[in-house]
Amino acid sequence: MNLLPKSTADFGSTEYWNSFFRKRGKQAFEWYGEYPELCTQLHQYIKPKDEILVVGCGNSKLSMDLYDVGFKKITNIDISPVVIKQMQEANRLNRPEMTWNQMDATAMTFPNETFSVVLDKGTLDALFTDESTSVVTMVRNYFAEIGRVLRPAGRYVCLSLLQEHILREVVSHFPAAHFMLRIVRCPEAGKGRGTEDAPNADGSSLVVFAIVATKLKNMPLRVLEVGLAGSHIERVQRPEEIIAAVAATQKAAMVCNGLARGSIAGMAEVSLDLFSPTDKERPRYTIHVLDQAPKRGNGKYAAFIVPQGRETEWLFATPAGRRKLQESAKFDRLAIVTLHRGHVYTDLEAVKAELAESVKSLAPQQVLQGASIPYLSIGAEVGRRETIHTGRSELSGEYVVEEIAGENGRLLRRLVFLSNQAVVQSEAALKMARVRGSRAPQKVIDAGYLACQHHLFMTVGVQLAANMDATGSCPVAVVGLGGGGLCTFIRECLKKTTITAVEIDPEVEQIAVKYFGLTLDARLRVVIADGIQFLADEAARGAHYSALLFDVDSKDASVGMSCPPAAFLEREVLANVRKLTGDSGLFVLNLVCRNEALRETTVEGLKRAYRYVLSYQLEEDVNEIFYCTDNDRLKEVTNWQELLRTAADDVNKLARKEKLTLEQELVDLSDFITALKI
Repeated sequence: MNLLPKSTADFGSTEYWNSFFRKRGKQAFEWYGEYPELCTQLHQYIKPKDEILVVGCGNSKLSMDLYDVGFKKITNIDISPVVIKQMQEANRLNRPEMTWNQMDATAMTFPNETFSVVLDKGTLDALFTDESTSVVTMVRNYFAEIGRVLRPAGRYVCLSLLQEHILREVVSHFPAAHFMLRIVRCPEAGKGRGTEDAPNADGSSLVVFAIVATKLKNMPLRVLEVGLAGSHIERVQRPEEIIAAVAATQKAAMVCNGLARGSIAGMAEVSLDLFSPTDKERPRYTIHVLDQAPKRGNGKYAAFIVPQGRETEWLFATPAGRRKLQESAKFDRLAIVTLHRGHVYTDLEAVKAELAESVKSLAPQQVLQGASIPYLSIGAEVGRRETIHTGRSELSGEYVVEEIAGENGRLLRRLVFLSNQAVVQSEAALKMARVRGSRAPQKVIDAGYLACQHHLFMTVGVQLAANMDATGSCPVAVVGLGGGGLCTFIRECLKKTTITAVEIDPEVEQIAVKYFGLTLDARLRVVIADGIQFLADEAARGAHYSALLFDVDSKDASVGMSCPPAAFLEREVLANVRKLTGDSGLFVLNLVCRNEALRETTVEGLKRAYRYVLSYQLEEDVNEIFYCTDNDRLKEVTNWQELLRTAADDVNKLARKEKLTLEQELVDLSDFITALKI
């Protein structure tokens, strides 16, 4: 049976609605939800003493439900005489005080200022079918009639889907006509209602809003308010702010509808940011939704809450890591929730309660309404994050030094630039130790902790260079200081080395010294300079380094290579690197490149600069370490393997000798050696 119009223009015609109600008979048609779903909002703006006009009443039960709970002064109008007759007959005995009139809402016959409330459930949407001149004129007549029949301080309460053209007319008309305007969401309205056998039967829901326009005699200032999250109401300055907020809510609902209707297994994950109503600039949570093909024994749906400070770990920070987490969790759909810095989270139970509605809205269709959704996490705590210092770098912008509880409760200190909060720029482990002049143990930097696995393989390269240096010394240049963790580890572990760290940002050097335990002395110095210019100057003066390391990140995220900046791999720069390492030294490059063509270009450039080039791809990271030299001792692959094996063994032994507790030794040395690519 064709109960919905074939074209939107039909909505404005008396003939359509007569036909509609004849076909539907006495069955109520509830466009945007029934009274129980709407009463929370309606009771805020409509009181039992109000004289209420319901426009475009149709055969909705809303008027009857309001009457039955004590709202006796209700007048109903509709353009269709068919439905008015039906409703008069249905309510004559049980609701004698309620009246029903066939009337056009755009040309009402009521006297001025008759009602204290005009209630509209979908009528505005039915009238405002397009933006043609005739329709816009009709809607403006309708608004004028509402203003005419309302008393001062009376309220127009309209339930609407707020298509953009409707919302723009609303925010344009009512403030100009001396109405205070508020837009709120009706969170329970418009949801697809299913049964236990067919939950969320159509898998969809409508986002329903309430327009609340209060008539004032003279209002010198516009009052615009919006409430889209719970009971929080926010006053805004411009209509565009309301339009943007409504559009964001509708977009999020569209995503939720799509997730309810079908699986995204085999597709990219879906990510949503959730904001606090009082802070729309910084997300409070991010939810990543992943699906996998249903498997026997799997649960249908769960949420996984990542403790504070753990969100940058590979398992939680990357699509591949999150996919692995889902596989191990064994749920067909998993919503992985990360908590953002700058917010307070009381405990895990409070986080669950705050997330409950959002997590439920992302459930697949097969999850029954009211079913309990399991929450997973690591331990029973929400995690710990403490800000130690905040500042601003002229080159990299605002940053924060923070301490978090990592795996097994280990205390970690991190440097994060707020322009790229998903990336930890530097990380150090803390341990309790007695410090000279202090009786009680103090937090100090653990020099044996290497946050990045690739730093261990770069250190192996330095030891390889030291083993090949016949002079017994090993001058090392590291381009890119960060928190100084790599430089500190090399200095503490490999005693033959003298290190020059090159850093362009003087603020970073100060952070490394003050918060990350970087100690400057005769064996470790920092040069504040542009890395490329430093290489050129050093080559010009005939300097030599047994090992030269590139561990510098790129600020340009658009090129597909985040380490190093592309300029560091230009032919002239690599030529200077070759001069500095000479015939016997080693160049070690940390490459992070997601563009295969760009990687191939990089490899070709390295081969032009050096005769012997080896690489090692780290398993869980995107880092690839390149070892480049012209030393003929490394002419054969077997020589590379033998010398790197020796260097790796040396690093492990020296670390133990210096009482540096490595997080891991070179896990499987045979895998490392066999995975080397020449």
